[in-house]
Amino acid sequence: MNLTVEIPDDVANHLNDQGGDLARRALEAFALEEFKSGRITKAELRRTLGYSTRYELDGFLKARGVFEEYTIDDLRRELRDLESLGL
Repeated sequence: MNLTVEIPDDVANHLNDQGGDLARRALEAFALEEFKSGRITKAELRRTLGYSTRYELDGFLKARGVFEEYTIDDLRRELRDLESLGL
């Protein structure tokens, strides 16, 4: 789906002058806000932003100060996974 957002030309020019791809920045900001509010999952966020791995997405989130809650159950699951791999 394509989405068009109307921004006054002077504001768009100012934002473009700040550097970076304005369309990409708008997509990232919108998708990140949807993720933080719980309206999309981490997998949906990854697909929306076009990242092929969760590690790329984790880097994106970390760079923006978004950290997930990491529970003791998450740690136990990861330890089991590592043990099953012989590590």
